[in-house]
Amino acid sequence: MTDRLLVLVRHGESEWNLKNLFTGWKDVDLTQNGIAEARAAGRKLKAQGISFDIAFTSALIRAQRSLDLMLEEMGLTKIPVLRDQALNERDYGDLSGLNKDDARAKWGAEQVHLWRRSYDVAPPGGESLKDTAARVLPYYIQEILPAVLRGKRVLVSAHGNSLRALVMVLERLSGADIVKREIATGVPLIYRLNADSTVADKVDVAA
Repeated sequence: MTDRLLVLVRHGESEWNLKNLFTGWKDVDLTQNGIAEARAAGRKLKAQGISFDIAFTSALIRAQRSLDLMLEEMGLTKIPVLRDQALNERDYGDLSGLNKDDARAKWGAEQVHLWRRSYDVAPPGGESLKDTAARVLPYYIQEILPAVLRGKRVLVSAHGNSLRALVMVLERLSGADIVKREIATGVPLIYRLNADSTVADKVDVAA
């Protein structure tokens, strides 16, 4: 029996996470804490006896670097890594680079909350979670899922909202449910899939 293993990990804390800024497609690096989180995620996966055949990540440095650190901890630096902007974080448009408190002062707390936490309302010039899912899910179906179903052990290092889009499908959550779902930095979500692509088993590797 093949593993059909899919592990999702949100990148470690970024410099702009620390500063409470909307990041989106802005290409910012990890903090020292984020580096430690990514290394810890790699050690946790290794301790679970998990190995990987292939990895996927976004076009952004915080996800790529997190992946590199995890693979380094697992001794898997030679496996193929595919990078694609389809896995990028949600584009926050005009909010990108703004402090979240400043955004609330400018547009009002209720409006900013709606942009952040609704499923289908996009900030000015940016993407809603629904828009993000519209680019993440075709990539998942065309590239990631076939590898899993062929028995490849797959690691995905990406972002809070691009991973929400995947979790929504894997766990069959509604738009209302997924916006309430928090995905912590550096905490692996381990899924084993059935042959029909549904989830057979799920484990959260707690911090």
